[in-house]
Amino acid sequence: MAKPTINDIAHLAGVSKKTVSRVINRSPLLNEETRERVEKVIRDTGYVPNPQARALALRRNFLVGLVHDNPSAQTVLNVQQGILGALRDTEFEMVVRPVDRGSSTMLTDIRDFISRQRPFGVILLPPISENDQLAELCQELGCRYVRMGSAQIDTPDHMVASNDRQAVMEATRYLIAQGHRRIGLISGPHGFRSARERRQGFEEALSEAGIKLPRSLIADGNYTFESGIAATQSLLDVSPRPTAIFASNDDMAAGVLLAARQRGLSVPEQLSIVGFDDQPLAARLWPPLTTVHWPMKAMGRSAALKLIGDMIDENEDIEEPSMFVSTLVKRGSVAPPEA
Repeated sequence: MAKPTINDIAHLAGVSKKTVSRVINRSPLLNEETRERVEKVIRDTGYVPNPQARALALRRNFLVGLVHDNPSAQTVLNVQQGILGALRDTEFEMVVRPVDRGSSTMLTDIRDFISRQRPFGVILLPPISENDQLAELCQELGCRYVRMGSAQIDTPDHMVASNDRQAVMEATRYLIAQGHRRIGLISGPHGFRSARERRQGFEEALSEAGIKLPRSLIADGNYTFESGIAATQSLLDVSPRPTAIFASNDDMAAGVLLAARQRGLSVPEQLSIVGFDDQPLAARLWPPLTTVHWPMKAMGRSAALKLIGDMIDENEDIEEPSMFVSTLVKRGSVAPPEA
């Protein structure tokens, strides 16, 4: 006796193949009576879904690709957790493809990856998500894509973004409200839209308060702990030194904390510190780090659902958000400057 197919299940249950697929993928928005009817037919026939056969029909595998060249392992992990949360209890799996954005073959490498693996869609992390040629490549290959970033750089169905500039303005205003006037900045890597957005938010808040930002109070970083230490050393060599430092991510902010202790400075009494990300380590440092919460897990989940939502949801009119709000988390690393 031939094994039942998805067409058989749809016929016996009196529904479409798409509805059977949604039952298999446990869509929460299905009509309960329809779900129970389809599930009964599946049980009675002993039907076992065959992702390979469906992938052959779709000419796509049930894979969501995460393509990145990001120096922050925690950022990548947070996005992965969000994506996996969206894929849980579906037929989809995630495959991670690191690339080198500095390589002359990056676009060729990604073309080969998409052609070879035939993913259902890909999620592009910053900074490569900011490459318009990469988005055009996905369109050329007929591969669904969603770009993640710190500003809106594509249409809502291809984008999840955060309000980094406004969030950093809020964080900087908080330092100013505490009485700080000499505030150092550790910026992110050149070529990152996130670094540019965060620096602009910082500078706009200072300008709004009538505070000049000397070039000596800006140090370059690359989103790593070690670069945070090196940048802090240069900032603390300035005379008079800053009373507060904003670091463009938490890894670098942790480096600020270590460098301050190496100089014998107490935090926050002699140096206030603010980071960006709200990684788990932020609450575990001493003192706990004041930082901007970057909702990367939620953004990763939304990006995945933008790719696969029409495969698992009965109601296709529900749209995943494209803009996510980053918010300031106040902890113990900020205090008014010493008189």
